[in-house]
Amino acid sequence: MFMPRALKVKRPAQVSGPVLNKKSKVSQEERKDEGSSATPVQKEEVSEGTTTQDETIKASGESACLTESPVLKDEDPSASSDTEEEEEEEPVKSFKKSQRWPEPGEPVCVMCGRYGEYICDSTDNDVCSLECKAKHLFKMGMGTGADVFNRKDTIGDERTQPQQSAVDTDGVGGSEAVYAYKDDLFISGLTEEQVQRIKQELGIETQGSEVKRPILEFEHCGFPATLNGNLKKAGYAAPTPVQMQMVPVGLTGRDVIVSADTGSGKTVAFLLPVVVRALEKPAPSAGSPVALILTPTRELAIQIERQAKELVIGVPNMRTALLVGGMPLPQQLHRLKSSIKVIIATPGRLIEILKQKAVQLDMVKVVVVDEVDTMLKMGFQQQVLEVLEHVPEEHQTLLASATIPTGTEELAARLVRDPVRITIGEKNQPCANVRQIVLWLEEPSKKKKLFEILNDSKLYQPPVVVFVDCKLGADLLCEAVAKVTGLNTVAIHSDKTQWQRNRILRGLLEGDFEVVISTGVLGRGLDLANVKLVVNFDMPNTMDEYVHQVGRAGRLGHRGTAITFLNNTHKRMFLEVVKRVKATGSSLPPQLLNSPYLHEQQKRERKKAKQESDNTLVTKNNLIDIIRKHDRRKK
Repeated sequence: MFMPRALKVKRPAQVSGPVLNKKSKVSQEERKDEGSSATPVQKEEVSEGTTTQDETIKASGESACLTESPVLKDEDPSASSDTEEEEEEEPVKSFKKSQRWPEPGEPVCVMCGRYGEYICDSTDNDVCSLECKAKHLFKMGMGTGADVFNRKDTIGDERTQPQQSAVDTDGVGGSEAVYAYKDDLFISGLTEEQVQRIKQELGIETQGSEVKRPILEFEHCGFPATLNGNLKKAGYAAPTPVQMQMVPVGLTGRDVIVSADTGSGKTVAFLLPVVVRALEKPAPSAGSPVALILTPTRELAIQIERQAKELVIGVPNMRTALLVGGMPLPQQLHRLKSSIKVIIATPGRLIEILKQKAVQLDMVKVVVVDEVDTMLKMGFQQQVLEVLEHVPEEHQTLLASATIPTGTEELAARLVRDPVRITIGEKNQPCANVRQIVLWLEEPSKKKKLFEILNDSKLYQPPVVVFVDCKLGADLLCEAVAKVTGLNTVAIHSDKTQWQRNRILRGLLEGDFEVVISTGVLGRGLDLANVKLVVNFDMPNTMDEYVHQVGRAGRLGHRGTAITFLNNTHKRMFLEVVKRVKATGSSLPPQLLNSPYLHEQQKRERKKAKQESDNTLVTKNNLIDIIRKHDRRKK
């Protein structure tokens, strides 16, 4: 599927401009070693001619990558000087064992974790060598990977020529027309009663005018063949309820405010409209994206970019850029010199880059704000509004979160025009797939209880995520758990470097750690599919944060358990805890139910409700009800 030298080489050496044909000279000793090891790639490099390479370079010019070529035949090998050797580029590494480990902040190979020196031209992911690229392509279902070492020049030319022509045909392939969504015949053939029954059974509620009907399969969207194939390869066999409703609405260009359970598939629900919009036409110029996705945390941005790349594998001229703090700025600025279609960013880093005028948002057609309840709080609100000032007035807006409080929804409504509001399940409630256990524990007893849980064969299912409220508490609890239980434990919080946080998150997903002690950095949006047990060692400060943290244990329909330690430290939240947890059928500790603080809060709520009913404004809709109410009082 690709030529050995078609790797996009050497990030530091990349430039935006004409493609360079750098020479690569191999010493006599290296050639002797290569001959004895019989490496197919290196043998191929010696035998290839200059003409074929020039054709390859010309065909792959759009990707602006450096290619390496062997020494010219008429060049004298013995005439090389020290200066020449310094300028010459070393060959692409064939095996991962030849690659070094990354320094903090450097790109990491998606397969082995070594230094991601190259970018895979087929998937746009970081790889360290030809060996890892072959494994990566095989994992992605793009061949056996053997052709990485054996492909001939003619095959390489066949691959690069169609790609170049595809870029000139609206970015979706020369034989595919521009996509436009319309109801599938099966969906349009359903009666209104059948549609309402489907929405009721799936827990879908919508508000707005002319809302599109939900799809039942991704095939009902009529996506291009490449996108359909990528959905299947990524494991999205059937849409979840939020995807069933949000995807068709988003594809028609409508603004959307969606609230759905944690782990319900909201990310793919907004990514599909984003990808389709980006496919409509090529990016007009470097640094002018078509779509913008804003998230509150770096980890969530990284996850969204990974899922976006899964959807656009094999789609030519479809690049994403990750702009987040904690990572080297020069690499992100260099990335923007390519024709980027989709930007995934945290607001702070994006504003920093906007001030340098390294990116323009004047061509953005769709804006996504994920975890909108957090993004519109005081910490992020001003930054989000500042970013949106750079976006054209005519654009589509998609807002998503598991919890959208009333105050936040009113503010969010100012960012959208004639939106469709979509609610899946009961609004602002914990995920129904998570069994919630609330334990009353005083502060000195919490550590002992955590150790008991980690030693309980019925409850303990590694990896376990334990949430605490401060960074120092995370480090101290991590040391205590490792010392007492002997489990492989690690702490993650904002004081860790981004490289450390990425390594810990990858280790958590791969099962390298048995216990992860975390502050709120893992609490929102992250798809921790293998986590079955969450412990809230410290009760979150808000019930919305509680809902998000509990949701880490129930992703995409999987069952999970969340254990929360509670005491009078969080007395102001007692009423909200009872409302949200009791509604799920979970039992509550008697210390909570008999608490005088809870009774006082219930009393205040009843008083407030009575005052609101007495002060109800008279309207056409409630006039008769008010008259009847007063008539009953006179009797």
